[in-house]
Amino acid sequence: MSAVITTESEKNSGDVRLHGSSDALALARLAGSSRPAVVFCAQATEAQRLKDEIAWFAPQLAVLLLPDWETLPYDHFSPHHDLVSERLATLYRIMREDFDVAIVPAATALTRLGPPSFLAGHSFFLKSGEAFDLAALRSQLALAGYTHVTQVVAPGEYCVRGGLVDLFPMGSALPYRLDLLDQEIESIRSFDPDTQRTLYKVAQVRLLPAREFPMDEAGRNQFRRSFRDRFEGDPSKSRIYKDVSNGVAPAGIEYYLPLFFESTATLFDYLPKGATVCMHGRVHDALTGFARDAQGRHQLLAGDRARPLLPPAELFLDAEDFFVRAKAFGASISKRRAAPRIPCQSSRSSAAQPTPCTA
Repeated sequence: MSAVITTESEKNSGDVRLHGSSDALALARLAGSSRPAVVFCAQATEAQRLKDEIAWFAPQLAVLLLPDWETLPYDHFSPHHDLVSERLATLYRIMREDFDVAIVPAATALTRLGPPSFLAGHSFFLKSGEAFDLAALRSQLALAGYTHVTQVVAPGEYCVRGGLVDLFPMGSALPYRLDLLDQEIESIRSFDPDTQRTLYKVAQVRLLPAREFPMDEAGRNQFRRSFRDRFEGDPSKSRIYKDVSNGVAPAGIEYYLPLFFESTATLFDYLPKGATVCMHGRVHDALTGFARDAQGRHQLLAGDRARPLLPPAELFLDAEDFFVRAKAFGASISKRRAAPRIPCQSSRSSAAQPTPCTA
């Protein structure tokens, strides 16, 4: 099933419009009866508001927000590691259907992702009391893209000090300290990254990959092959190519993400098959505006031969493809900020003539 909720500014005499926070209430009720629900918002600010308000109306619901990279297309710098950490944690929970409502800014949903198999294959757990092999852990952390440091302060870092292993998993609010006893994890405690003091015990820790793409040997080899296939000229003259070949993730590498995989995925590949998909606001306008901006930046920056760019079609879905994929999930709400009734489209009705359904 899928749904559509529109704003007060979208005039339609045939619909009752939702006012104030009633759109969040309507979506909370929808999620209560048709979980999991996925809401695509035209505006990122509305996405954050809905997350907060749905949690207020229905605190029992698990509400997720998939953040954007907060960079412009083809920027020469990378997203903040906290954003990457939150994105990976959110995608992991969506993939495992561990949520009731997932809210996604529409433009964020256009970005092509690594396949779900990458996230599943590079995630693992550490449990208190289990057998432990430090060399194997180092190998797993390196495979997942974690960085060895002298003091752990940010997601994606780890440190080994005698019988202690500090690590900051991606998607975690706090880092953890493993206390080792011979070949066993004696205890796992969270700690404050500022004071380095331990806080409380936990039974297990989940470790997600440190990036949204692989930087292990296989990933780098795939990148080099794809780079040579996509771009003409001598790849050794490209700083991007040389950095990745040397195991360094250069700033802005996210806009070369498709080169690390044989094929990419989209957010729709992570969604549970029975998800209720909802559109909030002028989603089509937001998507076409983003596509126009991405194309404009590509034309502006494509002249740098030392930093060749992938075309927007390889990095982002277009609006038509987005709606085709969304339609596969069934029906649709739009945010018309309507009162107790929301125009809904069931899988048996036409998209052009939504039938009213009770919120």
